[in-house]
Parts: sequence; C-alpha cells; structure tokens
Amino acid sequence: MNSVKRLTESSDLKSIPSIYAYSTNSNEYPASDPQDSIPVIDFSLLTSPDPTLRCQVIQDLDKACTEWGFFQVINHGVPETLMNMVIEKSDEFFELTDEEKKDFEEKDVRDPIRYGTSFNTKKEKFFCWRDFLKLIVHPEFHSPNKPLGFSDVLFEYTKRTREVARGLLSGISMSLGLDHSCIEKALKLESSLQICIVNLYPPCPQPDLAIGLPPHSDHGLLTFLIENGIGGLQIKHNGQWVNVNNTLPGSFLVNTADHLEIFSNGRYKSVEHRAVVNNAFTRISVAVAHGPSPDTAVRPAYELVDEERCPATFVPMKYKEYVEMQQSNKLYRKTCLDQQQMTRSNTPLMGEILHVATIVVAGIRAEEAVPMIFAPTVDNQLTGPLQNSPGQAYGWYHLDPTVVTSQHHYRGLLPSPNSSA
Repeated sequence: MNSVKRLTESSDLKSIPSIYAYSTNSNEYPASDPQDSIPVIDFSLLTSPDPTLRCQVIQDLDKACTEWGFFQVINHGVPETLMNMVIEKSDEFFELTDEEKKDFEEKDVRDPIRYGTSFNTKKEKFFCWRDFLKLIVHPEFHSPNKPLGFSDVLFEYTKRTREVARGLLSGISMSLGLDHSCIEKALKLESSLQICIVNLYPPCPQPDLAIGLPPHSDHGLLTFLIENGIGGLQIKHNGQWVNVNNTLPGSFLVNTADHLEIFSNGRYKSVEHRAVVNNAFTRISVAVAHGPSPDTAVRPAYELVDEERCPATFVPMKYKEYVEMQQSNKLYRKTCLDQQQMTRSNTPLMGEILHVATIVVAGIRAEEAVPMIFAPTVDNQLTGPLQNSPGQAYGWYHLDPTVVTSQHHYRGLLPSPNSSA
C-alpha cells in the first residue's frame, strides 16, 4: 500500500503527485473563523437532581442540534489522560513499519480492521492526503494487536464514549419531545454499531492543492472527535465554511450524523464537514461513530410523522446496508442520505405508487442505484399497474417483499429491459 506517510518521508518531495490534486467546486470556498462559538453542552447536567438544570441542558441540546449540528461536550466523565493515551497510541500505530502494518491492510469494506489510505482508492478520481485505521469496536471489539497497549486503551476509551453517547441520545430524545429512552429502544443501542476511525494527515508540500477529506456527512447518530491539537476540521454553518479552532481542553467535539437526521424526520440535520491539511505539522484525529444496531431498519420516528403536516421524508434501510453503501463509494457531501429521501412519483403508468426513492439494494454490488418502490397492497398482494406488468416501467424487476408498517416496500435488481431471467 502506498501510504501518504511513506510518501511524505521522501526527502525530495517538493510537490504533490497529480493523483492528490483536489479540484474544488464553486461552492467550496475558503473557510473563515466563526462569528459565534460552537455550543457547549455540560453533560453532567443531564443527570442533575435539579429539574430546572436538566430542562435547560435539553433545551441547549435542541438549539445545538438545530442551529449547528456540532457542539462541544464537557464534564463527560471520560478522563483526559485516557483521551491523550488514545492519541499517543494512535501515533504509535502509524509509526509501525510497513511490514508490521501489512497484516491490517484493508481488503474489503466489511472487514472489522482496515488500515488504508485516502477513503476508497478503487472509486476515487483523486486521493485524499490521509492514512487511516478503521475498527469495528461494538457490538464486538476488534483492534490490532500492536503497538503494545493500543487495544486495551482503545477498548476502555470506546466503552466510556459509548456511555456518553447513550446519555446524549437520551437527552436528544427528550429534546425531540419523545420519551428519554425512545432512541435507545427504537434503534436497539444495546447492540449499537460503533466504529473507531483513526486519521493521520501528514504535512503536505502544497496544502492548498490537496484535501484531507472532502466535504461529507457521517453515517450514524453522533460522531465524537478528539485530535492532537493541530487544527484542520472545517464545518459548514449557515452556508459558510468555518474553521474549528480552540476547542475546550478535555472536551469532545460532537456532530449530528445522517441517521439522527433520518430518525428526527429532518428536524436535526447532519452537517457537512471537511479536513484540510497544512505544510508544517502532522494532524492526528480519532473519530468514534455511534450508530444504531446493524440490523435495525432506520426510519423516521413514528411520533414525528404526520402524513398531512409532516410526512416521512426518508425510506427505511438497515444501518449496516447504509454503512456499506457509503464505504463502497466515493465520499462526497450527503450523497448517501440524498439517495434515501422520498420523492413523489408523477409517472402515469405507476399512478398507484406512493413513493419512489433511489437507493442501493443491500447485498447487491451495483454501479447504479436501483429504485425502491412503496406501493399499496391488498391481502399482501400488489395492486394497480405493478400487479401484472412491473416490467412496463423499468424492464424486468425481481421483487422481494418485506413489511413496512401498513404497506410493503419492494426492492430488487434491475437487469436490462430485455432480460429473460
């Protein structure tokens, strides 16, 4: 594997290879410092015996999720020494020899331990100035067996952050007007999928021409971030890119992610962010993504859906399928989430179809997305145009029914219209 770290250790590196040249779009203008500071959430108040203080922090969470989608968390109970050790051990991992790290090189996006570079070199037209280590740490814990002590430190750290995440999500449930345990029960957080991503951004000789990570949103509910004191994170706030600097010592930087947007039916948005690089210092960051249970089909909370005033805006999809879809493609903006949004169909042939959305079907590796169709049923059978001639609109269509509330959704692979399969 041609890591960025190895590339930068070449003494004659004066310019970046062309594969790392990042072309910005017109809306990816430079960042500035924010006029307002990123909100601060005092985690300890969520368990305060004073109901006034608990009410206030829940209101603070609502405001932070609504206005920013990013906030700092203080008084969370995770020792700062443990947070520092995670950074130190992460640095030690990247200092291992290429031979030592070779055992962990990624072979498949579903591997529980993946050491790699960029984001997805099989799909990308340009490479990110970044090496990474991605680990599934819950419901089963996976970690490299070196460097010495890394696994133990990471196990304790991810266990502690999982507890904080569940506490925050309890508060967020209440900020949405739901029972405090609604998110935990609906999304089965006792078996949540928790992924740890360790990022290494080495110094870059031409930082204005490269990118650490392009604009994107995260899968999951909440992402926790810590770093080694070197800035580089930028977030999109009120349509403008702003730098994230001077976070409080010992705090977590937390952002809302795609599946919180789905569950809240769009009330809380996942926020685009990006990582930029510099020419002087190595930046290390450790992100922990907290998601639902892998097999949970995430949909808007029933309590937040009203077909007249606030209809559901996302189709259900298993969390593990969403993660695989994102990891199997290029990383850019909110493309995965956009594919899960519902749109009304005006196609005359399919007059009885309620919703059509474009998603990638689970378990099918396809270059193109395929439709998911929400259609009315009678006695568990399709009615209307789909009943006898599903091929009239898209060609041959293999249907696989699964129950979704009072309707069925049908999904399948789309071969060519002339297929006789």
